[in-house]
Amino acid sequence: MQELIRTNDPVTLSFAESLMKDAGIRCMIADEAMSVLEGSLGMLPRRFMVEDDRAIQARRILIDAGLGDELRAVRS
Repeated sequence: MQELIRTNDPVTLSFAESLMKDAGIRCMIADEAMSVLEGSLGMLPRRFMVEDDRAIQARRILIDAGLGDELRAVRS
């Protein structure tokens, strides 16, 4: 899985997840359980991950939906 977004914003994560589901791209939000440890204050960012072989397509979808500023740098 490849990390595309790291954020504390649940709305951004939900929107990104919805876009991937509509496109048939498997995704997951990592570190959600960390909110239990931190007391649900939203201080620790969650990581939005997509399957490696569809990461380029997922990036394009997120950019087209206006989430380009949220994207992490492309890993090599």
